[in-house]
Amino acid sequence: MFMGEYQHTIDNKGRLILPAKFRDELGEVFIATKGLDNCLFVYTKNEWAILEEKLKKLPLAKPEARAFVRFFFSGAAELECDKQGRVLLPNNLREYATLEKDVVVIGVSNRIEIWDETVWDKYNEEVSPTVAQIAENLADLGI
Repeated sequence: MFMGEYQHTIDNKGRLILPAKFRDELGEVFIATKGLDNCLFVYTKNEWAILEEKLKKLPLAKPEARAFVRFFFSGAAELECDKQGRVLLPNNLREYATLEKDVVVIGVSNRIEIWDETVWDKYNEEVSPTVAQIAENLADLGI
């Protein structure tokens, strides 16, 4: 399980050092893709396979399903860390998430998210006042 929040920087070659705890759980090869809310989602190969099976079951006749599957798979890349724990983030993913230098790497249960620090701060400012209401709504779902 991934959890925690870590501040890191991307070097001028587009490499990011992932937290050691995350690297251990990710394994040698993992998948990064365009995430929701303008961040990147990073999955272990096993979690990616689970997600892939779920997405395969979406009805192709529905335009929203086709769009969502295209969004996830077109941005996906198989990645691995070098000996220093750095991962080279593809340019298209860095551009999508506006990752330039200062980033926040967070653990979100079965995935990692990589955010531009400014975008993360803004997201938290917007969401924080509504967390109590969100929790109340989730209580209705048994959480």
